[in-house]
Amino acid sequence: MSDNGRSWITRLTDAVLDRAGWGVHTARDVAEEVKVALRAMATPGGMRGVAMEAAWLTAHAVLYPWGAITEQLRTDGHFRHYRTDGLPPRQRGLVVSAMDAAGTPIVLVHGIGDNRSAFAVLSGALRRRGFGVVHAINYSVLTALTGDVRRSAALLGAHIERICEQTGADQVHVVGHSLGGLIARYYVQRLHGDARVRTLVTLGTPHSGTLAAYVLPTPLTKQLRPGSDLLEELAEPCRPCRTRFVVVWSEMDQIIVPQRNARLEHSSLLVEEHQIRDSGHLSLPVDTRTLHVVVTAITRSDDSTGHPIAAGGEACRPPGVTDGHS
Repeated sequence: MSDNGRSWITRLTDAVLDRAGWGVHTARDVAEEVKVALRAMATPGGMRGVAMEAAWLTAHAVLYPWGAITEQLRTDGHFRHYRTDGLPPRQRGLVVSAMDAAGTPIVLVHGIGDNRSAFAVLSGALRRRGFGVVHAINYSVLTALTGDVRRSAALLGAHIERICEQTGADQVHVVGHSLGGLIARYYVQRLHGDARVRTLVTLGTPHSGTLAAYVLPTPLTKQLRPGSDLLEELAEPCRPCRTRFVVVWSEMDQIIVPQRNARLEHSSLLVEEHQIRDSGHLSLPVDTRTLHVVVTAITRSDDSTGHPIAAGGEACRPPGVTDGHS
């Protein structure tokens, strides 16, 4: 990138962050993050990631009307998906060796302005691997305008209670994309949801906010801005949390700005982190490396030793493990 291009990025970021009350050093740090994202796009993997993002955007638009229909919870899933004769040996091994993991419900929570169609690929892949109850929930598309993370977290908690009641399960796993991950985190961390959620996987979630939230001035997007009251509340010390967090973020995320704000560091949380170099924000739920992380996290959820999870592939850096309990 030319010096003129770099100075343009720096000037633009300075202007946005100065308006938000941030310092120049922070603006320069964010400019560096933007450069990292642009460099990631310029690699062969990055170009494939851009193509995947565009392809999934098109497919997602087609699936969106279907996703607006509320999914009915299928409580017979425990048994209906336990046939192993049609599975390859590695997939068959999940049902045989990790029966408890395969029987624990998986709840999928979509991002802002989206619906359960975001998980069309992931939910099917999980069911094919032997997970019995995979349930994607919908919340109102008006959440972006009239929503509130705290209220949405309470509604998520009520929904999880119903799932546990209908399936007879004591706990669930949750996968949250973007805003969905933040809603689930608030439920787990502030509303005692760690008693119900065994594993929380967040995909491209603005744990430290995103500058993109300045584009739309609504009550919800104000909660997603760096330094908001909501994010400060979540950053406060809290009682030790029993839920295992698995955080997936991408250097090429165009919605979480700076991209490192999708990371999660908290003294009271057990966090496993996976950095993907070349996946766009929307395509994180359809990335095969994400699927591998989700499956491995869920099947290892009973192992309290905190083994790192390998996402596989050269495009994913080795995971870091932050243990707030030590």
